[in-house]
Amino acid sequence: MLTVGEQFFQETKYKKGKPLPKTVVRENPAPYKVYKDVPVFPLPEPRVDGGPPLWDVLRRRRSIRNYNSYAYVEKEVLSQLLWAIQGITGRVGPYLLRTAPSAGALYPYETYLFIKRVRGFSPGIYHFNVPDFSLEFLVGGDYSFHLQRACLDQPMLSRAAVVFIWSAVIERCRVKYGERAFRYIFMDVAHVCQNLYLAATGLGLGCCAVGAFLDDDLNDILGINGITESVVYLATVGAIN
Repeated sequence: MLTVGEQFFQETKYKKGKPLPKTVVRENPAPYKVYKDVPVFPLPEPRVDGGPPLWDVLRRRRSIRNYNSYAYVEKEVLSQLLWAIQGITGRVGPYLLRTAPSAGALYPYETYLFIKRVRGFSPGIYHFNVPDFSLEFLVGGDYSFHLQRACLDQPMLSRAAVVFIWSAVIERCRVKYGERAFRYIFMDVAHVCQNLYLAATGLGLGCCAVGAFLDDDLNDILGINGITESVVYLATVGAIN
């Protein structure tokens, strides 16, 4: 008898002469989310030239969990990190091409941030508005303890200056790829996280990905339903101790 994971791989295989069953998409999703009637904070123009050589950054990249619990990140640095993961680098028809690859240029993820120590921003949960390159302020407060508990009590969630939280908007990818979309979503968000790792390393910051978490707890923090949109990945960023 196949496990759930094994059955998923079998059911989403591409086979000669046998297309995947068509999926009924609940709605035609927007290419990105925009929150209305919330405070919006434009980000500084990112600096996208100079910096250390790519090969040096690749060599130095590590998962770093120990952060300076008092050091702040400058808003200009946050701007560079956000550009590195989802900066718009071109356009083909209706598609906004970005710094990370995505299956079909659909970009089926959204970036949320818990900001704890970034100059110019109050602590709270924010959403990254991709086309406007701005942050939308969703709710204020220190969510360190809640995030740490939701991520199985990993202390780095409380120590980080910023926590990046990625959700998947399932229908955005499934409208084209059916159930195979679930494979592509995780590939896409992994590309994004690697960009964050490299950008943080190049800027002298620590970064660590987080894959162990209580899904429903994180979805509740972001106010998403966990079905059509659900948290799939996180990463912490902070000054290295």
